Amino acid sequence: MINQEANERFEKGRGAQYNPKNRFLKGEYVQEHAEGIDDWEQEKRNTEYILDNSKTLVNTVTSPDVGMLYSANPYQGCEHGCIYCYARNSHEYWGYSAGVDFESRIVVKKNAPALLRKFFDNKNWEPATLSLSGNTDCYQPIERKMKITRALLEICLEYRNPVGIITKNALVLRDMDLLQELASRNLVHVTTSVTSLDEHLRLVMEPRTASYRSRLKVIETLSKAGIPTGIMNAPLIPGLNDMHIHDVLKAASEAGAQWAGYTIVRLNGAIGGIFKDWLHKAFPDRAEKVWRQICECHGGNVNDSRFGNRMVGDGKFAELIKDQFKLYCRKFHLNETHVAMNTSDFRRGNKNRQLSLF
Repeated sequence: MINQEANERFEKGRGAQYNPKNRFLKGEYVQEHAEGIDDWEQEKRNTEYILDNSKTLVNTVTSPDVGMLYSANPYQGCEHGCIYCYARNSHEYWGYSAGVDFESRIVVKKNAPALLRKFFDNKNWEPATLSLSGNTDCYQPIERKMKITRALLEICLEYRNPVGIITKNALVLRDMDLLQELASRNLVHVTTSVTSLDEHLRLVMEPRTASYRSRLKVIETLSKAGIPTGIMNAPLIPGLNDMHIHDVLKAASEAGAQWAGYTIVRLNGAIGGIFKDWLHKAFPDRAEKVWRQICECHGGNVNDSRFGNRMVGDGKFAELIKDQFKLYCRKFHLNETHVAMNTSDFRRGNKNRQLSLF
């Protein structure tokens, strides 16, 4: 639970506690001496949604260690506010900060469905699994209103292109009708992110996400409906949630998860400073120990950019986590089967769409 002494300086409902400077911008707007500025008001920021007509949607993933070839993100920035999120750095490319801006200024790609249809119609596209939420969560709160992710799933079904989803929001169950239809053709799998079962930790680490209980219910519901489902127990943060691996994998398996994966937290770019500030405010009693253990997993740093190492770390502590994870996966019968996605039924063009009506 968050240290009581830190409550006065910890803003609940947000992950990042401040806005660091955008590395691409020369200037910044800061408050250096609050007591000397009479008119400065520190109001809680409301979430702002910025509608954008993007030129592209699908990204080719060249990193060999992320388990996907193509990704699409209908939203940039994420209201969930997870403090560790690697996507925070990408918000700087939009002219915003990786801190509070990332979780309060959400870019909405309103033309995403049209872009995906155009992408699939390209004769050079060879059908492959398209991953939704490769960067930010496609089921974050604004999706309830915008329904862009639902439209993308409809297009994947129309074209018979396989799609993978990763989310930590129970809103995914809204689209059960589409998911079941896709699953009947081996065109979908859903991964739920479950970092712990400790709700006190979730409230400060992932402040605007669905409860862990709700996420386990998502796994159970999807599994019972015949939709391939698994979990990402990620990121594992030494001293905060690494001791919960057993309980998370046990609960996920009992709920019907078929597979599980993990990563060790890495704090690249602006995330290092944002996370360290949060850590000292949320858990001052163990902040230095947690920080030191993260460093021990990355050769003395909090980030490692080497493919193959950056996700799972190295050193004794990282090896211990790896061994525990493998042990519990075997114990709870996870990762025993492989879900094969169907790419043979892909179709494109208006002619095929008309024929599908009959």
